[in-house]
This record gives sequence, structure tokens and C-alpha cells, in this order.
Amino acid sequence: MLAKPRPRDGEAEALGHAASLEALYGHLPAERIVELSIREEFSGGIAAVSSFGADSAVLLDIIARVDRTLPVLFLDTGKHFEETLTYRDALVADFGLTDIRVLTPEEAALERRDPDGRLHQSDTDACCDIRKVEPLARGVKPFRAWFTGRKRHQAASRSALPVFEAVGPRVRINPLARWTTSDQADYMRAHRLRENPLVAYGYLSIGCFPCTQPVKPGEDARSGRWAGQAKVECGIHLSGLDASLTDASL
Repeated sequence: MLAKPRPRDGEAEALGHAASLEALYGHLPAERIVELSIREEFSGGIAAVSSFGADSAVLLDIIARVDRTLPVLFLDTGKHFEETLTYRDALVADFGLTDIRVLTPEEAALERRDPDGRLHQSDTDACCDIRKVEPLARGVKPFRAWFTGRKRHQAASRSALPVFEAVGPRVRINPLARWTTSDQADYMRAHRLRENPLVAYGYLSIGCFPCTQPVKPGEDARSGRWAGQAKVECGIHLSGLDASLTDASL
């Protein structure tokens, strides 16, 4: 029987920290989770990752009410809808966010593995690795924790999503994990938040334009991502994110 691999430096500590935070704060309202994470648990060492997609406005608004200077990491894959980039700039202005960090793929990796920009047609996993996973791994490296806007209702693969989880030696925080579509809509209305214009056309989860299409009635919000494939996640939210920092193939 093969022995389980031993945790690398910091991984065991992060696992314990995430479990402790989940027990202490996982039941609290999203606003309080964000406040405690920024001001107490990870002060000076936390960021947010935002796609500026269909559901991004709520988390960014909550963050801005606590600290508008919090670093917000945005993955510019080079294949976004123009509406996404326009929406990003509009929300930044709406909330007064002052530290937007745009993460881009390494030029050498693009030249080596996707010189014609068509890798997504033959290998979507490899395309996501180059354009999303590796850049995000670089982006979160300076931080001890980061926020995401993921929710349990978005897909079956997220049904057991915790609020606090360990990713390598870091902690990923999902303050909206328990939120429903009604919670999202109610907050958007109450705070008069700007909606991504693509939502009106049925895009309920928005990624790169070649691999995103409108959601069909009755399907979950992420069914329009890589439609027709078994793929349901790009990789940035999977447990292997941290390993990509040392993966020479990326």
C-alpha cells in the first residue's frame, strides 16, 4: 500500500487554520466573514480574485465597504468578451477600488504551446493551464489568503463548498458559499449594483468567449462553460493550483 504524500511546508498549518476558521466563522454572514478576514485573520496578507463576471459585483461591493485598497486580482486571458473588460472598468469606478492587479499568461508559454491562439480547440485543459492556472498561482503567491465569489448552488461540483479551505500553504475564502440566487438578486437590488450586460443574454457564468455560451432553461449556472465536455472547472479553483508554481510544463 502506497503511503500518502507528506504535506509540504505550510500545508498542514493551512489545513488546520482553514478548519479552525470554518468552525469559528463559517456560519457568519458574508459581510462579517469579509471584515474578520481582512482586518484580523489575514491583515495585510489577503487579496480577492474576481472574474468581473455574472456574479462578481456583490463580493466586490462587500469588500469595498471594508477596504477599497484591498488587492483585486483579475486574470486577463487574452480571450475575454469585450463586455467583461468594460464591466470590470465600470465596477472599479463604482466601488472606488484602488489596487486592481491584472494577471496575464507568460509570453514564452504562449509562444511555445499556443502560438496561433487556437489551443482551446484541441486541449481546453492545457489552454486554461497557460492562460489561467499558472498566472493565478503567480498572482496569489505573495498572499496568505484570497477571496472568491464561488457558491454552492452554481454547480454540483460545488455543492459541498466550505467557506474556508486550504490550497497548499494558503487559505481560500468563499464568503458567499451559502448564498442562493435569491440572495444574490436581493443584494443586487438593495444596493443598486450594476449587472454584467451579458447576463441579459443568458450568460450566467462568464469565462473566455470561445468556451462560453448562454445557459439553457433548467440547467445550472455553469452549464454554459465548456458545453458538451466533461470539463466543469478551469483549474484555478482546484486543489492543484499551488503545484503549478513548480510545474515546468506551464
